[in-house]
Amino acid sequence: MHNRKGYRMTTLTADNFVKCDNRQLLAQVGTMNVLATSGGRVEVRETGVTLPVRYGYAVSIDLHASDTYTVRRLHRRGGKVTIKGEATHVYAEQLSEVVYRAGCYHDTF
Repeated sequence: MHNRKGYRMTTLTADNFVKCDNRQLLAQVGTMNVLATSGGRVEVRETGVTLPVRYGYAVSIDLHASDTYTVRRLHRRGGKVTIKGEATHVYAEQLSEVVYRAGCYHDTF
């Protein structure tokens, strides 16, 4: 399944994530997109970062073993985490646009 921009969309993926350099990942997203998405809040993980948005929403960015990124829109409520949208096989050149769209929780990501 693909979204309007042609990024491959899935509901569940195999988690074949690898360690990544989070400073490089945030540089590829861009400072202004991080500020627009989460107000500068960043949760660092071994395989990527999570940008908390608002109202329980967050954007998770992970480096896949195929050297592409997986971007997920997550909703956290009462200890339960739901995947609201996912874009897989996102290249570094496309990452900033995909992360920005994932952070717009009114958008059909």
